[in-house]
Amino acid sequence: MSNTAKDDFAGLRRLLHIMDCLRDKELGCPWDLCQDFASIAPHTIEEVYEVVEAIESGDRDALPDELGDLLFQVVFYARLGKEEGSFDFDSIASRMAAKLLRRHPHVFPDGTLDSFGCVTETDPDQVVARWEQIKARERSEKQARERNKGNLAVGASQLDDIPQALPAMIRAEKLQKRAARTGFDWNRTESVLEKLEEELEELKTAIHNDMDGEIHEEFGDLLFTMVNLSRHIRTDSETALRESVRKFEKRFRTMETLIKEAGLDIMDLATEQMDGYWERAKKICQSS
Repeated sequence: MSNTAKDDFAGLRRLLHIMDCLRDKELGCPWDLCQDFASIAPHTIEEVYEVVEAIESGDRDALPDELGDLLFQVVFYARLGKEEGSFDFDSIASRMAAKLLRRHPHVFPDGTLDSFGCVTETDPDQVVARWEQIKARERSEKQARERNKGNLAVGASQLDDIPQALPAMIRAEKLQKRAARTGFDWNRTESVLEKLEEELEELKTAIHNDMDGEIHEEFGDLLFTMVNLSRHIRTDSETALRESVRKFEKRFRTMETLIKEAGLDIMDLATEQMDGYWERAKKICQSS
């Protein structure tokens, strides 16, 4: 083991020890002591998005800090699990290591570290296909165990174990992908486009007839179909939307600056005036 590796492990041990101190019943931090799994979960979601934001902005200086914040979430959960006797950090790492060995037979042929180096010819598409086969087998085994415990009804769904708490767009894509593996999917992108036009017409009809309940439902159907389209054109819907949001924000902020520089108040502008500043802002943002 290299000195660098030893230093890495020392840093991890130090972090785990700090977590132990924070949760010390007598000398620990009052805030950390009153937390539990449920209270920490919202912070975990926030930290994940901050990691993504650092990656998308290309801020390599901020990324280690954001990854550290995310790692601390795992360390916190590990400490909570250790306190109740259900798991600890080592069991988390051990399960992850076992899963990686199991899901990479093209790298570890017999599922052990010792088998590393016996490389097999595998392209990326084959890796993904094999990965999905292994995960499908794992889900079947998990469902069988749960049924034996009486925790799962016979005839469990292919859609099981997709978390309800995922953002709607991400969960929609995962559900669609899982369904597609059974053959329940469109064969052509054109078919999805036709379905998109159909859903748009249904939304227009609901709006025209002022049907509030139907408007809500049809709008959801339209979004769901848009996610389906993103799969077929190989574009990540969540990423695409985030990029569009950033583009809008940049243009709007630029428009605000232009209006202020003109000595005007955005709240006093007519629609036509605002449109003119918006077009100027778009040109500025495109050239920058």
